[in-house]
Amino acid sequence: PNCIILAISPANQDIATSDAIKLSREVDPSGERTFGVLTKLDLMDKGTNALDVLEGRSYRLQHPWVGIVNRSQADINKNVDMIVARRKEVEYFETSPDYGHLASKMGSEYLAKLLSEHLERVIKARIPSITSLINKSIEELESEMDHLGRPIAVDAGVSSLHL
Repeated sequence: PNCIILAISPANQDIATSDAIKLSREVDPSGERTFGVLTKLDLMDKGTNALDVLEGRSYRLQHPWVGIVNRSQADINKNVDMIVARRKEVEYFETSPDYGHLASKMGSEYLAKLLSEHLERVIKARIPSITSLINKSIEELESEMDHLGRPIAVDAGVSSLHL
């Protein structure tokens, strides 16, 4: 229950057969912890897009789908750094005829922000139960210490023996 599940699927394959989605459904049937991520949007066949998935029409999740575009193998071979790759990803979405209207909710940076906000909400929701558990543990330890007896204070003025 304390995990986030990223169900990552390539956009150029059928989402209905995605192992990531199948596994996430098994371990998170309510979908509270599952975030769908579509990769390889830039590698889809001409004339096709993943709008039905990204807009939640063909495969609905509790959290929004996020599309990302990673560095290509050529970019990796040319040692294109991640800052440049992120800039190219933003540019891809902003200039895409298919995904331009979703550009503000696409990309690796948006995914990181979405996950951070979710994690923050989960932590805030869990703090009261964690505090309660800590307080209960302290009470149990205090009770055990009272039962066993408190340690006897050693006089700081007495030197210890060395053998």
